[in-house]
Amino acid sequence: MASLKIDEQNSPYIDLGNDYIVRLESDEYTDVKSKEKAARELRETPQVVAEAFASLRARLQEEKSLYVPIEDDAFLVKFLRPCKYYPDSAFALIQRYYRFKQKHPDACADLFPSTVKHVYAEGLLFFQPLRDQNGSRILVLEVGKKWKPSVVSLNDLFRAMQIALEAGMNEPRTQLNGAVVILDMEGLSLSQIFQFTPRFAAMAVEWVQECTAMRLKSIHVVNNSYLFNMLFTIFKPFLSDKLKKRIIFHNRDWASLTSHVDPGCLRPRYGGTLDAPDYEGRLIGEMLTLYQKEYEEANSFGYPKKV
Repeated sequence: MASLKIDEQNSPYIDLGNDYIVRLESDEYTDVKSKEKAARELRETPQVVAEAFASLRARLQEEKSLYVPIEDDAFLVKFLRPCKYYPDSAFALIQRYYRFKQKHPDACADLFPSTVKHVYAEGLLFFQPLRDQNGSRILVLEVGKKWKPSVVSLNDLFRAMQIALEAGMNEPRTQLNGAVVILDMEGLSLSQIFQFTPRFAAMAVEWVQECTAMRLKSIHVVNNSYLFNMLFTIFKPFLSDKLKKRIIFHNRDWASLTSHVDPGCLRPRYGGTLDAPDYEGRLIGEMLTLYQKEYEEANSFGYPKKV
C-alpha cells in the first residue's frame, strides 16, 4: 500500500512499492546528455547564462514595485530556462506571472497546499512516478466523474492545479524537459460543464499560455465524449495556434496516445505497461503540504495587492 515517507535528506516522497516513488526533484541535472540538451535547446552555456542573469537582475532592480528575490539564482533560472535565457523574455514572463496573481486574488491569494488538500483527496490530480521518454514530467488530471463540484469548487480545482504546476516549475529537470498533461474526461456531465464560464476560460487560458513558467509539451485528452466538445467550445476562442497544436484528442484510442507517450510510463488503463500501483490522491496533498513554508515564501513575492 502506498505511503508517505521521509528520506535521509528530510525530503518527503510517496512510496508506491515495486521500487516506484513520487517525489519533487530539486537536484540540478549534471549528466552529459541533459547538459548537451540544455545547451542545444535552451542556449544554456556558461557565457549565455552569466549574461542572462546579470541582465535580468538589472531589469528587476528597475522594477521598483515588484518584490522578488533578485539574488536567488534558483528563482531566476525558473523563468530563464523556459525563455531560453533571453532576459527580456524572462523579465516579461515574470511581470505577467505576478500581474496575473495581482489581477485574480480569488484564484491566487494564499496559494498554499493546505488550502486545497481536499482537492487532492478527491483523487483529481496525480504526478506519475516516471517521466516520459523525453524526460518530461507527466501530470494526470481526472476531472470527469471523479469531480464533484459540490465538494471541490472550480476555483479550488484551478488553485490546486497552480500549486502542482508550481512544484514542477521548481524542478530543474522539468525546467529542461517540460511537462505533459493527460486530461481524463471520463464521465464528464452537463452539471460539470455548467460550472465553466467564458470568463473563467479566458483566465485559465491566459495562465497557461502567458503566465506559467513551464515548457508545456502537450495536453492529451482521453475518454472525451461529445460533452467534452461542448466544454472545449468555451475554451477554444482563447487558445493560441501554438497551444491548439499541442492539444491532442485520443478518446479511447490508446495506440494513438502511446504513439506520443512511451507506454512504459503509462498505466494499463491508458494503454501502457507501467506496473506501478495506484495511490490515494490525499498523499499528494500531504506531500505538498510538507512544503508549506516554501509556498508561503513564494506567495510573499509579487506586486502590491490592489486595494
